[in-house]
Amino acid sequence: MELRLDGQVAIVTGSSMGIGKAIARTFGQAGARVVVNGHDPARAHAAAAELRAEGIDAYSVVADVAQAADIARLFEAVDQHWGPVDVLVNNAGTNAIGPSEQLALGEWQRTLDLNLTGPFLCAQEAARRMIPRGRGVIINISSILGETGLAQRAAYCSSKHGLNGLTKVLAVEWAARGIRVHALNPAYIATALDTGDQESGGYTAADIERRTPLGRYGAVQEVANTALFLASDASSYMTGSRVDVDGGWLAYGGW
Repeated sequence: MELRLDGQVAIVTGSSMGIGKAIARTFGQAGARVVVNGHDPARAHAAAAELRAEGIDAYSVVADVAQAADIARLFEAVDQHWGPVDVLVNNAGTNAIGPSEQLALGEWQRTLDLNLTGPFLCAQEAARRMIPRGRGVIINISSILGETGLAQRAAYCSSKHGLNGLTKVLAVEWAARGIRVHALNPAYIATALDTGDQESGGYTAADIERRTPLGRYGAVQEVANTALFLASDASSYMTGSRVDVDGGWLAYGGW
């Protein structure tokens, strides 16, 4: 089973660090021309330069994918640089942790804008380019919290449940047009973002290791490997799937 994306244009949102950067690198190593995206110019350009130094064909576009105008500009820039997108990974996201009765409307709205509305608008832009060619893959990086709930994550859980529902609808609607749509649900992955979440979320690394049947955090490369499988022809009979990369978290119902 050869996992290759030779010559394909792949946009990975939120790919200047963490899971997104690992996906961009893995896709590039598989032959894709990778669009690195982030809202911070210095970080986005540095990430693309790093990938180019590794021999990967990488191009950076700064855009906030919570903003409709930025999304349109992102896809137009890629059209001009490389042509239409073949693979879209909706990875950019944020969290809001705190008591639900105290959750500010602005935090709620920003979380849904980035985690749900942004992926929908990006998927629309991608599909408009994929439909005429009769092919394409869209991968939504969701979460185990798109399948279950956790206290003090009202906005995040709502956005990820919505993203998994959106995945099902788009997969069914666009299947006959050659577009496959997946949701990838990571559990707790070792990233800089998790370090901050531990402080506001009231948990420790030891808590996650105890709760996870495999006994450890996931690695960004493990998520990236799964994304490559979903983007490649190796998963050609899969669409509308929610694929859990969670160390057994959702399967476990014990103490």
